[in-house]
Amino acid sequence: MKTMTYKGYAARIEFSDEDDCFVGHVAGIRDVVGFHACNVEALRAAFHEAVDDYLATCDTVGKSPQRPYSGKVMLRIPPETHAQAALKAAAVGKSLNQWAAEVFDRATV
Repeated sequence: MKTMTYKGYAARIEFSDEDDCFVGHVAGIRDVVGFHACNVEALRAAFHEAVDDYLATCDTVGKSPQRPYSGKVMLRIPPETHAQAALKAAAVGKSLNQWAAEVFDRATV
């Protein structure tokens, strides 16, 4: 499974062997927003259209669109892990937040 992003929204992409096409769903929101296409270029266009349509529909009905992930994460970790992470961050001249963001980035590639 792969993802693509547009206007801050991410989509989960899968291939349907049964339908012989790519199928995508906007991730991180409770509303169901899906799209499909037979090639990557068309899939990207369908994703953009689905997000734009979602935003326009929300505007038309007077509903605030759901925003995916704020970027704020609260974690509960053992104090020892917290201390070790803070030490590693300090050792490379970064705040714990900066260091953790880089670790998350590397882990999600």
